[in-house]
Amino acid sequence: MTFATWITFVIAACIIAVSPGSGAVLSMSHGLSYGVRKASGTIVGLQAGLLLVLAIAGAGVGSLLLASEVAFNVVKTVGALYLIWLGFSQWRAKGAAGPGAQVVQTEAPSLRRRVLTGFLTNATNPKGIIFMVAVLPQFIAQDHPLLPQLLILAVTMCTIDLMVMHGYAFLASSMQRFFRDAKAVKAQNRVFGGLLMGVGTALFFVKRSSAHA
Repeated sequence: MTFATWITFVIAACIIAVSPGSGAVLSMSHGLSYGVRKASGTIVGLQAGLLLVLAIAGAGVGSLLLASEVAFNVVKTVGALYLIWLGFSQWRAKGAAGPGAQVVQTEAPSLRRRVLTGFLTNATNPKGIIFMVAVLPQFIAQDHPLLPQLLILAVTMCTIDLMVMHGYAFLASSMQRFFRDAKAVKAQNRVFGGLLMGVGTALFFVKRSSAHA
């Protein structure tokens, strides 16, 4: 892999990370609800899911998945239903009374649960698999060992995504002062819950042919 190829991948990875998606929505939601520090667990989970998608694409399993209508639809349905369930859970979440007249968000889930939520959000996203299968081969030199190149691409993408997702979480957490009463907390839950359900619903319309566009 040449330096020019790597720089091109860095630019592509930045565009991918910044583009709004389920990971960005989840990072903002947890950043606003629990603060940046606790949202970091969610973001680490997102990176674990991203690594799995990279491994699937790099191993060629993604191509086999896209070649099978049944397998692709299973992954797509699981991913869509998971995001819809996640969004519905947040839609119904309630704030808990805090000191004085303030209202704070319900206690954050355990670190394990936050990491798992992030992992499943990326790992069950068929759009991520489609993108990686379609784009990743363009940055891999066929006359060089595959594993070192995949490691470089994985570290690069996860580093960029970590920074961007933490940026989303920080921006959201900076707005916490505007969400200190019951009505504001309820509105926040419904906005992010609705966004997650919307992203999940959109996954039902993802087609295998998108990988060949």
